[in-house]
Amino acid sequence: MATQIFVNLPVTDLNKSVEFFTRLGYTFNPQFTDEKATCMIVSDTIYVMLLTRPFFQTFTKKEIIDAHKQIECTICLSTDSKVAVDDMVAKAEAAGATIPNPATDYGFMYQHSFADLDGHHWEVMWMDPAGPPQQA
Repeated sequence: MATQIFVNLPVTDLNKSVEFFTRLGYTFNPQFTDEKATCMIVSDTIYVMLLTRPFFQTFTKKEIIDAHKQIECTICLSTDSKVAVDDMVAKAEAAGATIPNPATDYGFMYQHSFADLDGHHWEVMWMDPAGPPQQA
């Protein structure tokens, strides 16, 4: 069985977050959705649990940070092309995301990023399947 990953993120307004990520093309599993949480499907093995802040707090004794001011992690998703990277970031910006940095093109790798409505940092990248150029 392939390892699955579940990224858990606290959100201020669950409905607005669902609307935001729906505009980026994601769908949600209704079996794991209620007024406190939803399960965003990224792929067959990757899911993002969007949890209301009070519900998220029940899983930890630590303080939940304000991701607009601090960074907890960077979530990086790959795409099939540079165009797909730009399309995803454009959709995110149109849906209300902020763009913290310009795109970076390394030739064999292209990346861009956005911060979602709650300030969580998302990287979107494409990498040439051949990898970086070989050093002589």
